[in-house]
Amino acid sequence: MKQILRLFLVAFFAGALTLVGYKYFIETKEITFIPQQENSSFIPINFTNSETIGVNIDFTEAAEKTVNVVVHVKNTTINRNSNNILEYYFGSGKSRAIVGSGSGVIISPDGYIITNNHVIVNTSKLEVTLNNNKTYEAELIGTDPKTDIALIKIKTKKNLPYVSFGDSNQVKIGEWVLAVGNPFNLTSTVTAGIISAKARDLNEFDGNPQSFIQTDAAVNRGNSGGALVNTRGELIGIITAITSETGSYVGYAFAVPSNIARKVIEDIMEYGYVQRGILGIQGGSLNSKIANYLGIDETEGVYVDRIEKGSGADKSGIKKGDIIMGIDGIKIGKFSDLVGYLGSKHPNDVVQVTLLRDGNKKVIPVTLVKFEFFEIEDLGLEIKNSTQSELLERGVTYGVKVTRILNKDMEQYNLVGIIILKLNGQKVRDIDDARRIMQVRNSNDPIKMTFADTQGEINTFIFR
Repeated sequence: MKQILRLFLVAFFAGALTLVGYKYFIETKEITFIPQQENSSFIPINFTNSETIGVNIDFTEAAEKTVNVVVHVKNTTINRNSNNILEYYFGSGKSRAIVGSGSGVIISPDGYIITNNHVIVNTSKLEVTLNNNKTYEAELIGTDPKTDIALIKIKTKKNLPYVSFGDSNQVKIGEWVLAVGNPFNLTSTVTAGIISAKARDLNEFDGNPQSFIQTDAAVNRGNSGGALVNTRGELIGIITAITSETGSYVGYAFAVPSNIARKVIEDIMEYGYVQRGILGIQGGSLNSKIANYLGIDETEGVYVDRIEKGSGADKSGIKKGDIIMGIDGIKIGKFSDLVGYLGSKHPNDVVQVTLLRDGNKKVIPVTLVKFEFFEIEDLGLEIKNSTQSELLERGVTYGVKVTRILNKDMEQYNLVGIIILKLNGQKVRDIDDARRIMQVRNSNDPIKMTFADTQGEINTFIFR
């Protein structure tokens, strides 16, 4: 008996020691944000209010509607590798095809499909396979890297099944949803969960605010670009990202709200790029610490720290120190709430801003102005049209000004404030020129940039 007891104690302590060692030396505790990268003429809208859902809800109708509108997207990119600098820049090195895959959602009977930008980025060839196993070559219509939304199209003689858009502003935390996509190339996979959070910002401190719908429906690599639908089969989000320690699903998935996605693709269809309406304020979310610092009682809302001259906020009379509490009847508890709602609006739209000033609530109508900035995604630079005085300071007659660095790798070059004169040998007179040049550029080619630095010296850099 004593022998058995000794063996039991040895086994127990050995197991405990193994567990402690795993916890402290092997297991990683940091949760990393992992985008799910995989190496129409009209848009139907069905805005219906959310309803109370019982525990015996039937998902079959929503699943049957959605599996036929979610497609498998295969992206072939060409990667050039060379140890020779000349071959690297001028394209004579060896190349190889890399195939990645993701998902997409049919949004019109004539073959328009919405997906993620990161699913189709740097594409040389796009193929789409429907749920009936028919495969089509797809055309890239346009992308918006900022929201990670892309629009592609296939040509078909028959009308396709398509999804109706729901109103993502009306979804409720705790509401049942389905995620439909192609994880690990397992086509037409349906998983269920609830809305875990709204207006989730995963980039809170990097200057690029976001506003995702969070769900606990199981999502893995390959779900990117797939559908998040409510129990009526209405599209309320485009699956975009997960947080994970391993790269696989651990309970957190995120989707671009359908109202933002719909607005983005409407702009791509009409203008070829996204027009953003801006309020024209700078500020941040309130909490107890910030409230104490500012000497105010409110711990929810957006504190207005600065007003951009000439903006809608400036013209409407919003002031520094105001606290934005709501917009068009939608509660604004934090900055990502504001970002999410404004992401669905257009320039010249009028919004009703509810704010707190000196303890009193006011409702002020504000006309949103056109977003005058453009992100050169491949360079990690944000630019704006230069004023005449800015051009005179540099001794040049045209160009666009770099206002912000978006990529940490570019911070070493100290480019904020420079005036870009040319991209790939073509003059850049305004942000529309920059947008046009980058749209027609081969994504595998280097970028040649000529600019006037802050001292007025003309320089040329080549970026890969």
